[in-house]
Amino acid sequence: MGNEHMTEIENDDLEEMIDHNFKEIPPWKEQITVRGIVASVFIGIIYSIIVMKLNLTTGLVPNLNVSAALLAFVFIRTWTKLLQKAKFVTTPFTRQENTVIQTCAVACYSISVGGGFGSYLLGLNKKTYELVGVDTEGNAPGSYKQPRLDWMIGFLFVVTFVGLLALVPLRKIMIIDYKLAYPSGTATAVLINGFHTSKGDKMAKKQVQGFMRFFSLSFVWSFFQWFYSGGEQCGFLNFPTFGLKAFKQTFYFDFSMTYIGAGMICSHLVNLSLLFGAVLSWGVMWPLISDKKGDWFADNIKESSMKSLNGYKVFISIALILGDGLYNFLRTMFFTARSMYASFYKTNSLKTDDKNETLDDLRRNEVFIRDSIPIWVACVGYAFFSIISIIIIPIMFPQLKWYYVLVAYMLAPSLSFCNAYGAGLTDMNMAYNYGKVALFVLAALSGNDNGVVAGLIGCGLIKSIVSISSDLMHDFKTGHLTLTSPRSMLVSQGIGTAIGCVVAPLSFFLFYKTFDVGNPDSEYKAPYALIYRNMAILGVEGFSALPQHCLQLCYGFFVFAVLVNLSRDLLPEKYAKWVPLPMAMAVPFLVGAYFAIDMCMGSLVVYLWHRFDGGRANLMIPAVASGLICGDGLWILPSAILAMAKVSPPICMSFLPTLGS
Repeated sequence: MGNEHMTEIENDDLEEMIDHNFKEIPPWKEQITVRGIVASVFIGIIYSIIVMKLNLTTGLVPNLNVSAALLAFVFIRTWTKLLQKAKFVTTPFTRQENTVIQTCAVACYSISVGGGFGSYLLGLNKKTYELVGVDTEGNAPGSYKQPRLDWMIGFLFVVTFVGLLALVPLRKIMIIDYKLAYPSGTATAVLINGFHTSKGDKMAKKQVQGFMRFFSLSFVWSFFQWFYSGGEQCGFLNFPTFGLKAFKQTFYFDFSMTYIGAGMICSHLVNLSLLFGAVLSWGVMWPLISDKKGDWFADNIKESSMKSLNGYKVFISIALILGDGLYNFLRTMFFTARSMYASFYKTNSLKTDDKNETLDDLRRNEVFIRDSIPIWVACVGYAFFSIISIIIIPIMFPQLKWYYVLVAYMLAPSLSFCNAYGAGLTDMNMAYNYGKVALFVLAALSGNDNGVVAGLIGCGLIKSIVSISSDLMHDFKTGHLTLTSPRSMLVSQGIGTAIGCVVAPLSFFLFYKTFDVGNPDSEYKAPYALIYRNMAILGVEGFSALPQHCLQLCYGFFVFAVLVNLSRDLLPEKYAKWVPLPMAMAVPFLVGAYFAIDMCMGSLVVYLWHRFDGGRANLMIPAVASGLICGDGLWILPSAILAMAKVSPPICMSFLPTLGS
């Protein structure tokens, strides 16, 4: 009797603790608000433009989820304070609403990241087709499709919604039963939970002030730079920081706030790997291979031809990317299989885990399961969108047969599960590797005439499903930790995806119609468009597509990528942390060294900040980096409008050698 009474008291205390920690959770429909959708659209548009710029310049996009959560908090808090000053009554801003806004905004700009605008879709256009070489074997005559809003929006709507429903029935297994970490989703949840406390309010004020200060600074600096860029090779973007000889080899600091901010978000290892790749390629290899002109490749050949120096840049980049991708793919699959084996065969593991669960965990699990999404809804939805896709995609792209699309959708759920499970363990989304496998297989199966287009579209099909389903699991993890209903998460993801399917192509055309996108000599090189098209040609033709002696170099760099990854896994931590990342090394091989210097400048800022003010560094770095990226990114809109209105900058600041030097 006494024990029962004690248990009753303990339970009452525990209930009070739950109410104190989590207060009352609004129903799932109230977690989605009109102001939240407005905020999501606003943030989604800004970030779509920013990541589109990154896609079309370097192809390297940092994770901006935490930044989106911060911007959502800034937007709604500012909104509510303005209304309160105007004597309007506003509903409280909850962590659930913050999570829903972040999810919707991220879903929106994720279409710009993974929609293929800088890779497989842009690889279809006529300019990339001509850059590869009209007479190149495997680059079949007429195997291009010019970008247009109608078919791009249609393609995205057909492809993206399938991925939303692929893994919905497995959300409980992934989040609660297997307790997968999903580090990015967890980090976002920690930030959101921190905002919605009394202590978090003070922290958020400091972050908001830092964000606004550096946002303004970045925007004004971009505006100032514009005045001096009135011509080719003009302005601060072409400042020969280390001298004119280094400038010719792309070694200079171009004063880009976007890359400095991205460098502050990316790890030191990523930035140093970029710099190492830049020194190895532009500092050593390309000058040496250029000296072989007339021996390894003809004197009179066009620079853009795949049989010139450009071919070595492209195919060695591909070798590094494929070596890194294959190793990480097999490594992730190994750890996934091992972890799944342990989960399936560890006796009474779930019962043991239940006993060790805290009260907060139990409450989170209860909320996560309560608003369940019926399995039949997910299955019927997946089948419905798949059938639409199987019908429409072969009509849009006759080169890709309907039965290939059918097989892709039959395999997609199992591929999505493997990828989402691996992402939960390692935080690595390997969707691009699944896409590359599909690219090579479909290019080889479809033959010379249809291989390139079929490979590129098939790549996009698989990558889209696998990537979106993995992103949704990250969001479910965030929702689980912030007590947000899975239903509101799925609905907000759907709304964000629908908005993104329209906003992303519009963002792309803002650049495509204003700037010289895809030109290797312009700022907007879109390097991955060329890489993906050449991968498709490689799938069709095999090694005959490679220039002289390039195959041997590709073998060497493929093995190098595998060995470097292997050494990182086998070496002790104190040495492994200095081993470069081949995937990051590959980017400057084709793009140039300048942005690697900018990114390293961001790393230097972070290092010095931690050194001299470690207490504030972790708090302020995400806010400052977001401000730098958003300010520079927002300037793209007025600069594009000025360019379309034929308004040119009044001054050309250029640099020339002195006479006689």
